[in-house]
Amino acid sequence: MSDYSSIRVLVIDDEPAICSSLTAFLEDYGFRAAAAESAEEALELMKSNVYDVCIVDMRLPGMSGEDLIIAARERYPAQRHIIYTGSISYNLSDQLTELGMRPEHVFLKPVRVLSLLVKCIKELAAEKLNT
Repeated sequence: MSDYSSIRVLVIDDEPAICSSLTAFLEDYGFRAAAAESAEEALELMKSNVYDVCIVDMRLPGMSGEDLIIAARERYPAQRHIIYTGSISYNLSDQLTELGMRPEHVFLKPVRVLSLLVKCIKELAAEKLNT
């Protein structure tokens, strides 16, 4: 297995079971992973930690996932984001598209092929390095 320990991933989801299982999967794969259960907690963690890629649930208590992505990109322009949603009708907003997000950055819960998520994380982390 490749060494992904240089890639820092933050999982943001209000469901503790999703945070813990996805974080554990990412750690098992070799990523450095952390979790937050709200957008506000995530922004607080970002003040003292650098994350290459954030996996963001769209429906969060308080600030929405989309608002979190927009706020995070303003503060940390190199940070990249993956949307992780349970909404099968979700479409990227114009604002997120302008930030460079593409349909392949949107994953529906539950992710059935986790290797695709890993591939997306690796590609976005590489993209971040080139900014």
